[in-house]
Amino acid sequence: MADPAAAPRALAPLTPAEQRVLSALGRGGSNRSIAAELHLSPRTVESHMSRLLAKTGCRSRSQLLLWSLGQNQVR
Repeated sequence: MADPAAAPRALAPLTPAEQRVLSALGRGGSNRSIAAELHLSPRTVESHMSRLLAKTGCRSRSQLLLWSLGQNQVR
């Protein structure tokens, strides 16, 4: 079984907005709570999450979180 934290590195650099969403995910936020914290719509957060998953090659929020911890992306 592959290690979920071993997802490929991001192919493109993360935007500042994506980094903020990723940090909020690291604090345990749902899309709705991330949206409220960052003053965004939930749909915007969903878009950022989709791009983060695509850029990193992760298949889930959990795998994305593990990837971000391994890359020191969560602050």
